[in-house]
Amino acid sequence: MNKKLLFGILLGAVLIYFSVRGIHFNDTLASLKNIHPGWAALSLFYIVLMQALRSYRWGVILEPMEKISQGTLFAVTSVGFLAIAAIPARIGELARPYLISRKSSIQMSSALGTIVVERVLDSLAVLSITIMVLLTQDQLPPWMFKSGILFFLLTLMMIAFVIGLVRRRETAVAVIDWILKRMPGTLAQKVNPLIHHFIDGFQVITDVKRLLYLLALSAVVWLVDVAAIYTLLKAFGFDLPVLAAFVVMVILIAGIAIPTAPGFIGNWHYACILGLSLFGIAKPEGLSFALVYHFLSMMVVVILGVVFLPFNKFSLSEMTGQMNQ
Repeated sequence: MNKKLLFGILLGAVLIYFSVRGIHFNDTLASLKNIHPGWAALSLFYIVLMQALRSYRWGVILEPMEKISQGTLFAVTSVGFLAIAAIPARIGELARPYLISRKSSIQMSSALGTIVVERVLDSLAVLSITIMVLLTQDQLPPWMFKSGILFFLLTLMMIAFVIGLVRRRETAVAVIDWILKRMPGTLAQKVNPLIHHFIDGFQVITDVKRLLYLLALSAVVWLVDVAAIYTLLKAFGFDLPVLAAFVVMVILIAGIAIPTAPGFIGNWHYACILGLSLFGIAKPEGLSFALVYHFLSMMVVVILGVVFLPFNKFSLSEMTGQMNQ
């Protein structure tokens, strides 16, 4: 844990250095002073809306196992995203499964499976939107199109793997159990029940109508994210097409997937600067956009998380202990 934290902080520091290198901060401050508050407020609204849509979508994924109230889902989601931002190396991803297992009959390992489904849906939605956009554009670098196709194919392979786990459940568990039995100790006896519960979290993909609804809902989630970015671009007075918001979103998603310091400090800013540079936005202005977008996003995460944290307390030892049961 300490090594991961140290690595994350060091990597974040390196990315901060590259983000601010060669910048005259007076230019950045000038850009910040010219921000339009109305557009910024609209961007903030979209950020909050995205959080609400994520909690609703998670409820749809969980519903085949148990229907949970939207109030509970929103509270747990808010605390969960606070944990993801605050705890390094993405360990905070365990918070939501742990908390929902305490407020329902759903096993934590099953809830963790729903998080995997959620990530697959996110990947498929983002990559589908991105490829459709890239097919209509010719001014972007070829590496973006090639990378999009590659990740789209990898996502389809992941979906096929998940479907295989559900459709051929006993065969898959038997193969995994055979592998585990070759390992020392009683690992197989401990892990086998967890695998069954984990696969339970994939139940939603067996319902075609629900799956299609979730795919559409996932597209809406990320289109709202595009709207948040685009309105913030308008707040800075950047005369850019909606395409710029798509590109910044995709690069930012890839950037914050890298485990760095808490709060995505460094990789968030570098990703925004990189994305905007493709559209001719100078580094000082790109940094000012990154600072405000990061501030608004983290403000929503922190405020909502702190509000609901007293009712959804957790600790790292409790979460990891629950997984080992």
